[in-house]
Amino acid sequence: MTLPLIYHPCYSALALPERHRYPIGKYHALKQQLLALGVPDSQFHQPEPVRQHELTLVHCPDYIQALCAGELDVKAMRRIGFPWSKELIQRSLTSIAGTRLCAELALQQGMALHLSGGYHHAFYDQGSGFCLFNDLAFAAKSMQRQGVRRVLIFDLDVHQGDGTARLLADEPDIITCSVHCDKNFPYHKQQSDWDLALPASISEQDYLAEVEQALSCLLNWYQPELVLYDAGVDCHQQDELGHLQLSTQALLQRDRLVLGSCRLRQIPVAAVIGGGYQRNLTALTQLHLQLFKAAFELEGNLIAGKIET
Repeated sequence: MTLPLIYHPCYSALALPERHRYPIGKYHALKQQLLALGVPDSQFHQPEPVRQHELTLVHCPDYIQALCAGELDVKAMRRIGFPWSKELIQRSLTSIAGTRLCAELALQQGMALHLSGGYHHAFYDQGSGFCLFNDLAFAAKSMQRQGVRRVLIFDLDVHQGDGTARLLADEPDIITCSVHCDKNFPYHKQQSDWDLALPASISEQDYLAEVEQALSCLLNWYQPELVLYDAGVDCHQQDELGHLQLSTQALLQRDRLVLGSCRLRQIPVAAVIGGGYQRNLTALTQLHLQLFKAAFELEGNLIAGKIET
């Protein structure tokens, strides 16, 4: 079967103020690079936006209504980090649908990758850190409604998945794991089922060992029926908002480890690209491509050899 890839043009179709910190163009750049490498356009699946009432699965109805109507106060929008616009809401509703679709396709075909997602700072009744709605929590609970019993959210973004941890604190069959830099956003951490707060000085070898041990324990202990993997690249040494020092090669090793461990145990894995903050979109795209290289290798796809590390 062909590896499913999920993308929508609206992901990068958002006008932001000049010098805004969020690299909104990375989604379009990533898809264009994959096409240039030879990935056929037919391999991409385009999600339809979720309807607002569906978000009540994980979010407060009043928050959903106020945010979508542009009625949140200035302080709440400042916490999110984006100026309000109809395009912002549309891309958020579509991206959260994309992670759900990614999970559905992973269950069908064993693995799927979303060219967006990882909005793990969104809480029940507030957004934060460029996250309006929590796609990871939404996808996990949606899959449970479709018959999946136990889900593991394995979050390797450099920032703790605080919103995910809080939203799912009372869900015993959705296991949350966050491996993040200890001294980084968010200042106030939440309690995941498994937290690894790593020092900025950690070596690549120790980082990979910590990830491998955590993943092995979680897969063996909980035996999830689905893994949602946040493959954030903001732990790279050139990231402007992360403090870890991973090389591009280490990112590839990490992604090989996660995807390969799931494949070895025949556990479906749905991956989202997560965070990554460089103003140089070409360099940032190359980092996100490591996830696709690792996946294509597992699929035996020769495109993997065209992706530089």
